[in-house]
Amino acid sequence: MECVFGLVGDGFALVVADTSAVHSILVHKSNEDKIMVLDSHKLLGASGESGDRVQFTEYIQKNVALYQFRNGIPLTTAAAANFTRGELATALRKNPYFVNILMAGYDKETGPSLYYIDYIATLHKIDKGAFGYGSYFSLSMMDRHYHSGMTVEEAIDLVDKCIIEIRSRLVVAPPNFVIKIVDKDGAREYAWRESVKDTSGAPTA
Repeated sequence: MECVFGLVGDGFALVVADTSAVHSILVHKSNEDKIMVLDSHKLLGASGESGDRVQFTEYIQKNVALYQFRNGIPLTTAAAANFTRGELATALRKNPYFVNILMAGYDKETGPSLYYIDYIATLHKIDKGAFGYGSYFSLSMMDRHYHSGMTVEEAIDLVDKCIIEIRSRLVVAPPNFVIKIVDKDGAREYAWRESVKDTSGAPTA
């Protein structure tokens, strides 16, 4: 029951993802970070099969870093999104990855942007988007409340509305979510929304 969604505001973009690591009917952990910091000004939120998600996102992260190391300049968000789409398209005809991606970034020339990339290598630049079962509710909430030029406070308020709707309407709703933001100051973790604390590392009596 994964959920990843994101939006573009006034001078920033943010990505939100659930933090549940699930297999079949079992929840293995509830603090799995599914939003990778690609570089100083890019975020990559992913949903899909756990192995594909981890392997593919790390592969993209290392290749983006390699490009910057070789050329001395980072990829733009659009270039990174097109590279990611190209790798998914190549894999689609060999050994496909079942992974859906929202890539957010900030570029000095163009400002914030958000890209939708699905597992069959569809690429779109969007203002708001979502993947997973939670998208049924988060997309409807964003359709109702989203507007261009949102402030950070308005965007976080909308994110909270989406999370509340997912938790109350989805039959097996993920309890915890992580919010990350990217703007002119860089990509960073903004907040967590937790209703269940992970106690897997806690000592037993």
